[in-house]
Amino acid sequence: MENFKVIALAISLLVTANGGTLLAQAENAKAPYPTMAPLDLYLIADRDAEVAMAKSAAPKAISDDAEVLVLGKDGYHTAVEGKNGFTCVVERGWMSPLDSTDFWNPKLRGPICYNPAAVRSILPYTILRTKLILGGLTKDQMVEKIQTELAGGLLPMPEPGAMSYMMSKNQYLGDSGGHWHPHLMFHLPRMGVASWGANLDGSPVVFDTNHTQGPEPESIFMVPVDHWSDGTSANDSASHPH
Repeated sequence: MENFKVIALAISLLVTANGGTLLAQAENAKAPYPTMAPLDLYLIADRDAEVAMAKSAAPKAISDDAEVLVLGKDGYHTAVEGKNGFTCVVERGWMSPLDSTDFWNPKLRGPICYNPAAVRSILPYTILRTKLILGGLTKDQMVEKIQTELAGGLLPMPEPGAMSYMMSKNQYLGDSGGHWHPHLMFHLPRMGVASWGANLDGSPVVFDTNHTQGPEPESIFMVPVDHWSDGTSANDSASHPH
């Protein structure tokens, strides 16, 4: 009888241990990047490589004369002075929606080139989010700070005509999306999906529902295009790096 008790206890402990392991694995699968990784993993050591990646967001006719920002340990800094009012930058994971599993993903790279209207009214949020995150604030603290500055008139609303290019072959927009598609983004004050006929069968316009819960006062409408910034076809599998 004693032996049966020992065996039963061992089985119970094994089931409990396996259950705990499975639960931990399930939780890790849901949140592969639960916290911020070491800062160096988000940085690009080669400054010229980051400049090139940022400029690859838009066709050369635009990006060649654009200002370029690169990420340092305390935020973004100008690496190349611009001439045409555009600004190109490589965004990191913390520009993702707040509940995104890629928010802390150190592999995420989002090359983007903002037009002049977006430089004035959208880029300030990227710069501020980044500064707050690198300053050690939590997500909630970051959101509160942005909302406070917005309420105080210290941050702009999206300007008419604000748009950006995300046409880089080198973009990595998350573990599930990967390179997604080259696309244009249009930044507007908060509005409904129906206003652009987005997300309907046959419509080329995609409404980014993932960003509607963020602190920024914008709606993003995306229009995929059929080629990357270097002119190669986005439909050609050979043009997608892996």
